[in-house]
Amino acid sequence: MSAETVDTAAAAAPRPGSVRVHVRAALHRAAPALALFLAVRLTGAGCTALWAWHTGRHPRNLLGATWDSNWYLGVARHGYGSPAPHHMWPPDPHADLAFFPLYPGLIRGVSTVLPVGALNAGLLLAWSAAAVAAWGIFAVGAHLHGRRAGAFLVVLWALLPHAVVESLSYTEPLLTALAAWALYALLTDRPLWAGALAALAGLARPNGLAVAAAVVAVAAVRTWRGGRDGPVPRQGRPLRHYWAAAVIAPSGWLGYVLWVGARTGAGPRGYFQVQEIWGSRFDFGRDTLRSLKRLFLHDAPLVQYMAAAVLAVALLLLVLLVLDRPPLPLLVYTAVLVAMALGGTGYFPSKPRFLLPAFPLLFPAAVALARARPRAVVLTTGSLAVLSLGYGLYLLTMAPEPL
Repeated sequence: MSAETVDTAAAAAPRPGSVRVHVRAALHRAAPALALFLAVRLTGAGCTALWAWHTGRHPRNLLGATWDSNWYLGVARHGYGSPAPHHMWPPDPHADLAFFPLYPGLIRGVSTVLPVGALNAGLLLAWSAAAVAAWGIFAVGAHLHGRRAGAFLVVLWALLPHAVVESLSYTEPLLTALAAWALYALLTDRPLWAGALAALAGLARPNGLAVAAAVVAVAAVRTWRGGRDGPVPRQGRPLRHYWAAAVIAPSGWLGYVLWVGARTGAGPRGYFQVQEIWGSRFDFGRDTLRSLKRLFLHDAPLVQYMAAAVLAVALLLLVLLVLDRPPLPLLVYTAVLVAMALGGTGYFPSKPRFLLPAFPLLFPAAVALARARPRAVVLTTGSLAVLSLGYGLYLLTMAPEPL
């Protein structure tokens, strides 16, 4: 090793305390965006609490023990294979295996260490994950388009029609946090961090596989380019780091799928049989088209029409994102998420929730707002706030169908 190489490596090595200083500086940069995010979500939680008290319900139960939250709490308290919570459908003993283990495992760990109970632990984790997700979204946005665009990206994510999910004991905030920081790691040439975060994302939700797809795609492109540049590219980490990341990234998702197969005794198909209990499989969008057709032929609740509108806007935003030629990891991650949401069968009103982690779809709008005049910004964000807070309250308290 040459003296120049040694000097370069020594200069690049982190000094004692440098990581803490870097994190503190990054948090300081993100502080305005995080303050806006917290203001929006606290306003939403306050509206929900007031309505819950008005209707005789406890706000904590409304936010922390609603629909899928009860399944996660059941796994956290009793492990897999326990009876369906509150006699919820379906009663199959394998039904709870459809819920990935990272979030209930964290709930169990926190409730064991802290005297807060599983329900409070779930809310604490979900709210913390949402804040970390907002920070990661800002980091990605600021890295690509500047701090102002990053802040608007966070605000838009907080004002989505289904943003109420960011305040519930659901796994979308956790997946978004892991995905945002994994994408940031890829954009800043930290493949091993990206691979580790992708593995955790694969343990959080089924569509966490989209994060692994982004890591593998970047590793494949780096390998192809490495054929010309040699084993160490002219810029960036050695290729072996990307190869290792590509191996690590899908390990969480694949490991859980294989474990479910062993648990059910059905082998590799076991996980997919569990999904079929819930009516969930990948049919390349045929079920989605049938649902849209029913909306034109028959009356349906508001949630059905809103889901159709969100999917239409998501497709438009995906086209705009592609035309903007984003970095490869963002494009692959977002495209896989949209494909899984549109191509999967199951509960149609839940599809907008499945798209909640697809924050790169908001880049065109965030960049436009960053360049817009103050009047346009106020009118746009104000209108979105009324829609998001009002519709979120409707979903939690008045909608005839579960979220």
